[in-house]
Amino acid sequence: MLFIVSTPIGNLKDITFRAIETLKTVSLIACEDTRHTKKLLSHYGISTPTTSYFEYNKIQKGEYLLKFLKEGKDVALVSDSGTPGISDPGFNIVRLAIENNIPVTIIPGPSAIISGLVLSGMPTDSFIFEGFLSPKPGRRRNELKTLCQEKRTIVIYESPHRLLKTLKDILDIMGDRDVAICREVTKVFEEALRLKASEALEHFTKNEPRGEFIVVIKGAE
Repeated sequence: MLFIVSTPIGNLKDITFRAIETLKTVSLIACEDTRHTKKLLSHYGISTPTTSYFEYNKIQKGEYLLKFLKEGKDVALVSDSGTPGISDPGFNIVRLAIENNIPVTIIPGPSAIISGLVLSGMPTDSFIFEGFLSPKPGRRRNELKTLCQEKRTIVIYESPHRLLKTLKDILDIMGDRDVAICREVTKVFEEALRLKASEALEHFTKNEPRGEFIVVIKGAE
């Protein structure tokens, strides 16, 4: 069986008893980054073997994991943080397992998307998640143009070195609407800023962006 296991997005205490039990009892753990995951495993005294499974080896390693699963062995899939399959290659092995009639189950837990959305204070009854916008300026601006009339709350991820460019594009294309900028969620220096797009741009122009960001944008009126 393939177990999709959610892991902490920052605070190592944010993991379920069932997730720990599963990680201890499966035959193999497929990790986005084995070095990162081993910090979590070491913290909880888990010695299960690990193997890497990430964007650039997903085809080759997917076949390896499928062979492992077909032998009747249990595999846990984890990402660097949160729930696997969201903005990472996890969905590929899930789909491969389903296509080959391998049982798949999930051990639910933390999700950066939901955490940022709830912290934002914006409507949560209907929202869309766009992952990371394109790093290419023209394509990113076009993506934002397609979202201009979107009435649902919009959630995206952004890296620190692109945050200012994205905020400027949001202001230029979508107007000075409400945004929430969340970073270091569940960690000691957790921060959730609820501002206008112009205020957020001014803030991060003066204060260098650090960490990974969840950006929540108010839907169109």
